[in-house]
Amino acid sequence: MKRPKIKEVIVVEGKKDTEKIHLAVEASTIETQGMALEEETLALIEHAQKKHGVIVFTDPDYPGESIRKKINARVPGVKHAFIRVDEGLPKHKGTLGIEHASIESIHEALAGLYEISETDDLIISKRFLRKHGLMGDKDSKKLRMKLGEELRIGYTNSKQLQKRLSLFNISEEKVLATLDKLGEAGENE
Repeated sequence: MKRPKIKEVIVVEGKKDTEKIHLAVEASTIETQGMALEEETLALIEHAQKKHGVIVFTDPDYPGESIRKKINARVPGVKHAFIRVDEGLPKHKGTLGIEHASIESIHEALAGLYEISETDDLIISKRFLRKHGLMGDKDSKKLRMKLGEELRIGYTNSKQLQKRLSLFNISEEKVLATLDKLGEAGENE
């Protein structure tokens, strides 16, 4: 099977992530070499964004999220790809990461890219999140986890969910359609 070609440069955390990405697609990568994110690496990511565009594709864990935030703060306009936590689990031993994801999971993540909204406006209200069981309910955490996995935006607490949905321009309609797909649609009064 021919590997799809990706024009953007994909930012990953390490060498094993690059190896896995190259099995899935034809693309150039930049490795962050962990959370520290050297100035030289950030400058390289900035240059890549100007020339080709950048896709940030980090592990679905705290260090991966931290790297994502640092890049976002420095390099506007990058795109984001996410795998679910279960897709990044090692088969035997090791740590959570892109290197453990299947080729299919990588293709799905790269097909469902998110771009950061330029506005700081929150497009989803806390009232909406409460109404649909995503905050303030005993099962809210579980529902947020399912929603985050289905939308491929990672796990968030309720405050982070409101920000992330707005950040990625995900509408109330999209949230409701996703909850419906999950069989979780309903309203709390």
